[in-house]
Amino acid sequence: MPRVLITPPQFQDPNRTYYKRLIAAGFEVRFASKPLTGADTKTLLRELEGIDGVLASTEPYTRDVLSQAKLRGIARAGVGYDSVDVPAASDHGVVVTITPGAVDVSVAEHTLALVLGFFRDVIGRDREVRSGQWTRAARPRLAGKTHGIVGLGRIGKSLVPRLQGLGLSVVAHDPFADAVWAASQKVQLLASDDLFRTADVISLHCPCTAETTNLICDRTLKLMKPDAVLVNMGRGGLVDEDALAAAMRGGHLFGAALDVFKVEPLPTTSPLLGIPNLLLATHTGGLDFQSEEDMSCFAAQNLIDLQAGRWPEASIINRQLKNGWKW
Repeated sequence: MPRVLITPPQFQDPNRTYYKRLIAAGFEVRFASKPLTGADTKTLLRELEGIDGVLASTEPYTRDVLSQAKLRGIARAGVGYDSVDVPAASDHGVVVTITPGAVDVSVAEHTLALVLGFFRDVIGRDREVRSGQWTRAARPRLAGKTHGIVGLGRIGKSLVPRLQGLGLSVVAHDPFADAVWAASQKVQLLASDDLFRTADVISLHCPCTAETTNLICDRTLKLMKPDAVLVNMGRGGLVDEDALAAAMRGGHLFGAALDVFKVEPLPTTSPLLGIPNLLLATHTGGLDFQSEEDMSCFAAQNLIDLQAGRWPEASIINRQLKNGWKW
C-alpha cells in the first residue's frame, strides 16, 4: 500500500475531501507530527521514513534529503516549488507537481487587501482608536495610480481586472508575457527597469529563480519612485531584505507590504520589524477556504494519478522524467 505524508498543518483533518479520495485510491495517509517549514534534514527525514509520496508545504527538499528518502512524488499544495531541489528530484526519479490555478483568486484578493490596508492604514487606525488616539490623518488616494505587476502569469492575470476596477492603470513585466492578452486588457508591457521607474505600486508575482533572486536590491530600489509602494506576493528570495530595510529607514519608498520572507517564520531579529511603514503577513496569500479545498484535492489527485500510471502533464515540473518513469 503506498504511503503519503501530509505536511501542511491546515490539511491534517481526516474529514477533508482530499483525505477521503486518497483512502479510496488505496493510499495509507499519515500526518506530519509537527510543522516542517524550515525543518532540519534529520527531522524531515524522520517524517519521511517509509513514505512514497508527499502532499507538501514549503519544507526543504534538498539534494541531501532526496538522496536518503525513498520518495516517488512530491505534490506541492500551491504553485511555488523553490523549496524543492528539482534537479536533485529528477536525478532521484522523484516527480514534482504543483496545483496551477488553485490559488489565483486568493492571491489576487490578498494582494488587494495588503495594498488597500496600507494605503488606508487600516491597522494603524485600529491601533489609534484602541489607544485613545484620534488623529484622522489623511492618506494618499489609490485610484488613478499606476500598478506594476512583475510576473503576468495566472495570478498576475487574475489581479488585472481587480486593479482596474479600483481605478488603477496597470503595467506589467514578464519575459514570457502573452502580449495579445495584455493588449486586449489594456495592460502595457514594460522592461523591468522601466516598470520600476514608472509604477506607483509594484507587486511581485514571479517565481524565485537564479535570474530573479534579489530582484529587489539596492539598484532596483533606487529606480523606484521615492513614494512608491512594494508588495511581495511571490517568494521571499525575490527581495534583498537588508537592502529594503535600509532604503525604507532612509525614507525611500512610501511603504511596503510583504507576505513572504527569505526565512519563515520571520526571525524576531529581522531588520524589517523595526520599520513602521511596513505591513507584514504570514505567507497566507494563497489561503482561503476554497483555495485550501482546491489545492489539497488537486495535489492529492496528482499523487493518485502518478501512482495509477497516469501523467498529469499540466501539473508536473520535471516533465523530462515521463519516459520510463514508474511509481
